[in-house]
Amino acid sequence: MSLKGKAYIAGAYEHPIRRADDKSVAQLHAEVARGALADAGLTMRDVDGYFCAGDAPGLGAMSMVDYMGMTLRYVDTTETGGSSYVVHVAHAAAAIAAGRCNVALITLAGRPKAEGMATGTAPRNYGPAPDVPFELPYAPTTVNMYAMAAMRHMHEHGTTSEQLAWIRVAASHHAQHNPHAMVRDVVTVKDVVGSPMIADPLHRLDCCVISDGGGALVVVRPEIARQLKRPPVKVIGTGEFIRAQIGGKVDLLTTGAAWTGPAAFAEAGVKPADIQYASIYDSFTITVLLTLEDLGFCKKGEGGRFVADGNLISGSGKLPFNTDGGGLCNNHPGNRGGMTKVIEAVRQLRAEAHPKVQVPNCRLALAHGTGGSLGTRHGSGTLIMERE
Repeated sequence: MSLKGKAYIAGAYEHPIRRADDKSVAQLHAEVARGALADAGLTMRDVDGYFCAGDAPGLGAMSMVDYMGMTLRYVDTTETGGSSYVVHVAHAAAAIAAGRCNVALITLAGRPKAEGMATGTAPRNYGPAPDVPFELPYAPTTVNMYAMAAMRHMHEHGTTSEQLAWIRVAASHHAQHNPHAMVRDVVTVKDVVGSPMIADPLHRLDCCVISDGGGALVVVRPEIARQLKRPPVKVIGTGEFIRAQIGGKVDLLTTGAAWTGPAAFAEAGVKPADIQYASIYDSFTITVLLTLEDLGFCKKGEGGRFVADGNLISGSGKLPFNTDGGGLCNNHPGNRGGMTKVIEAVRQLRAEAHPKVQVPNCRLALAHGTGGSLGTRHGSGTLIMERE
């Protein structure tokens, strides 16, 4: 069953906080929920479906439903890391199309900065996960897994650090207009490649920020969306995929977007060339480059040339991306950036982005989330939205 036009995003809210020393994770979830519902013109009493992932505290949905006082018909706690919230929009649309709920609330929140997490540089240990006994002895970290992918792309396709740097440069040009962004300084290619090396070939400015905060979305039936006062944003294409190691046949340069992109474009009935704005998960600059290739915005191996010379900068580039500054400059709440990618795409479609970065007459936007590690296993979610 196609989900095209079966649901609309009616509410979107990004928490303005970047360090939450005096708030609990549950409180952050409740605050973003209230913000998104207010944005939609709805209340908690209207919600009959709730979606959250592993960042929800305690018993997840059960704890949050009790904490926020909801009465529900449907819950979904799908966990695919940072891509969870893109996937949840698709799942909410499916639940609405099946008559399981009418108003779906999706929330994300986290406090990694307040808790002092050194995300990306510590060995990844997922306890009883089946991969741990085989991989932990080699001390894999998030950043060196992504660095392997970057080095492989350089080896096979001649990609340069300077080309990767253009992704951070574009993000910084956008972040300067975002009063909430953690890093608002505009940088140059020279600044990026001159910043300290974290894991060869990734420099410090190739890596995302660490932040607290969160965000929420409200997805509703078409009939409800048309009764509300907010500009309707229609879900027209979706795709989700888990990119595993396939029995050891690891391809460092193929992400889950190679599956989710074609699925989403086919359902939406549009092509990459039709997209006017793209929110791309940017945990590292290489994440963006590989995702753009696999989504079909350029051919495999040509990502370096595609992102260079300001091609991602709104107002001058061919494909404006992450106009809030993204995870590289704005925020990366709970180390799960898929939520904010959808939120900024909604802003663009509503013509509510900052005037300096707003894409004129933006009618088609894409959001893509990545969760996990490009060097091992990860989840991918692609969402295509249309302004009605």
